[in-house]
Amino acid sequence: MAAEIKIVECPRDAMQGIKEWIPTEAKVRYINQLLRVGFDTIDFGSFVSEKAVPQMKDTAEVLRKIDLSSAKSRLLAIVANQRGAETACEFDEIQYLGYPFSISETFQMRNTNASIEESLIRVAEIADLCIRHKKEPVIYISMGFGNPYGDAWSPEIAINWSERLYREFGIRILALSDTIGVATPQSIKTLFSALIPALPEVEFGAHLHTTIDKAQEKIEAAYLAGCRRFDGAIKGYGGCPMAADELTGNMPTEQMVDYFRINGNDVGLDVSEFNAAMNLANVTFPIH
Repeated sequence: MAAEIKIVECPRDAMQGIKEWIPTEAKVRYINQLLRVGFDTIDFGSFVSEKAVPQMKDTAEVLRKIDLSSAKSRLLAIVANQRGAETACEFDEIQYLGYPFSISETFQMRNTNASIEESLIRVAEIADLCIRHKKEPVIYISMGFGNPYGDAWSPEIAINWSERLYREFGIRILALSDTIGVATPQSIKTLFSALIPALPEVEFGAHLHTTIDKAQEKIEAAYLAGCRRFDGAIKGYGGCPMAADELTGNMPTEQMVDYFRINGNDVGLDVSEFNAAMNLANVTFPIH
């Protein structure tokens, strides 16, 4: 029986902004432990510019070394353009290609060196590659809850872009992304409550960056609005290095797990393996 809640664990997002190099073998050891936990999906790495995100330059090597022999989790890799998508498509082990589509023009340029209109072309290219290689595109509505650059934002803008990505490009997994941690319970409720009934064919996810003290209220707002797919990173490590000088951490996976268990939801995780992953995080990450 499938879990009621899909949890996407994001070691890629946890690691990508850390300046101190995490050895490849340490990444492999950590991801192998995460694979034992039973997460729905592991966002394990990215095929992007080494100059932009040097921590991810060994993604292909990590993929070749991790043990997928008994893993139930599916693998997701982030790409920023057609070239990265083509590289990711060389690996049968990857099921999902994730692309950050920012509805902030400033951040789209900063994050992928492309305008929003250029990014629409990239979405089309990535979606076509996914069809040809039997993979699924996951589009992140980046800066989905606001931005620090003064670019126009409203719930209507986020809703309109989500509808367009589905109707024009057939995207069936959209993750609303709070890139800098500005979402409030009200804005989370507004977006998910509007989009989930309007686009029943789409699986909506919550990729929420947050401070620890605001985590649970954000989880609850998304869940009560109908979201059943949640991204997180153990202990809240990470954040987007392109978004700010000071990283706002990822949603702590352990807080999500606690919330769902208390409320009687099945998350499909092995508790002992999850605890082992929590402990391994202490020695994997150079900051803790």
